[in-house]
Amino acid sequence: MRQSKNRSKRGWLWLALGVPSLLAILGLACCTRLPTLSPELSRSARTPLIIEGANGPLSARQAKAILLRLSESAPATGIFERHLALEEAINGSPLSAGNAVQLLQDGPATYRAMFAAILAAQDHINMETYILDDDEVGQRFAQALIDKQRAGVQVNLLRDSAGTMATPAAFFERLRAAGIAELEFNPLNPVQALGERSEWALNQRDHRKLLIVDGRIAFLGGINISSVYSGGSFKSGSHAAKTANAQSGLAWRDTDLQLQGPVVADLQRLFIASWQAQQGPPLAARHYFPALPAVGREVVRAIGSSPDEPFSLIYATLLSAIASAETSVHLTNAYFVPDPRLLAALIDAAQRGVDVSLILPGKSDSQLVLQAGRASYAPLLQAGVKIFEHQGAILHAKSASIDGVWSTVGSTNLDWRSFVHNQELNAVVLGADFGAQLQALFERDLSASTQISWAMWQQRPLSDRLQEWFASAWAYWL
Repeated sequence: MRQSKNRSKRGWLWLALGVPSLLAILGLACCTRLPTLSPELSRSARTPLIIEGANGPLSARQAKAILLRLSESAPATGIFERHLALEEAINGSPLSAGNAVQLLQDGPATYRAMFAAILAAQDHINMETYILDDDEVGQRFAQALIDKQRAGVQVNLLRDSAGTMATPAAFFERLRAAGIAELEFNPLNPVQALGERSEWALNQRDHRKLLIVDGRIAFLGGINISSVYSGGSFKSGSHAAKTANAQSGLAWRDTDLQLQGPVVADLQRLFIASWQAQQGPPLAARHYFPALPAVGREVVRAIGSSPDEPFSLIYATLLSAIASAETSVHLTNAYFVPDPRLLAALIDAAQRGVDVSLILPGKSDSQLVLQAGRASYAPLLQAGVKIFEHQGAILHAKSASIDGVWSTVGSTNLDWRSFVHNQELNAVVLGADFGAQLQALFERDLSASTQISWAMWQQRPLSDRLQEWFASAWAYWL
């Protein structure tokens, strides 16, 4: 959510709206809708796990063969079976087999893959984004989408009102004039919002980043549409990076996924549900759900969360995965402001001997969020959690690898906003093969990070402690 050169202005939006700090503090006690459930992980009393294939639910024999393959590639300790039981215990979208998943690092690689998919589009393009800036990258996307619309490909764009508030109205007028269906999520203007729907909640935002082309290929993760991503995170000295990131002087480090296979239909359903929930005009008739044959070997679950639901499914899944961890919990996250239950889960895992390692930002586009997160360092460090702060780039990635067999990449930050106020989207990938890829990326980020020791943390100046105290009071609203 907190991305691009306009992020610092967006980050202070909630303060500028006149919400007093007293409400923020009270919100910690009475406004939370974080889940209290702890799903039982035992499979003994449950029906067999259902796995969706290209032509619907797989037979028990087919599902068993897939799970056996995944189990054989995992350490011979029952770890995979334990996380499989977790996925069964959490209700939500089905597991989907036969997918191809490609890990994409940073903006340049992600944008290349996205533009290639857009260029090849034949039927429709569905895009859902938090930020769509009117800059070089935003204009490239706008022109590509306009060109496809004029060529007969239906383009549907859902964009968040707060995330795009710095983008001129003329930018979107140009898209609409070309025939693109454009819908503003939860307009900041209450008159506009209530004119289109029956209720208005200023704080609810669409933080998802999703691109679906022809119902066959999808992209999701943390990457918005902005020139801050023009330089890769390991090219901060390049001309492109310096130009795009002149304000911060740093490149942006982020992670996305490219997905193909049956799971794309689950992502398509999530996009259409978001569009319909905003009471937008009916989507033009297109072939949104083509037949999706198996194209790979990955087992994936698409998880969407919304503040309209009783609790965040992504949050519940992550908490349970951490609770079931046996060897490692490796988290990379841009905005770390944990609630008490997430904090307790990380501490408990470390105290039972699990390697809990967090890669968090050393510099951020939101100083308030950075300090609020640092307010939780002390209990984590004392419990044995390893904390590393990424250097040389602005960390915006949101990924997790647990026991090397349970992996997730998406838009979800580890903060109250993502779990309570935002629409978010993650993909969970089961198995050691993809887990090894994500672990390699984690280790690369680790090599660009500085470890924060307990001794070092105790020596920080009083001014830093005061900033942390002040920022933590706003944790619920950040």
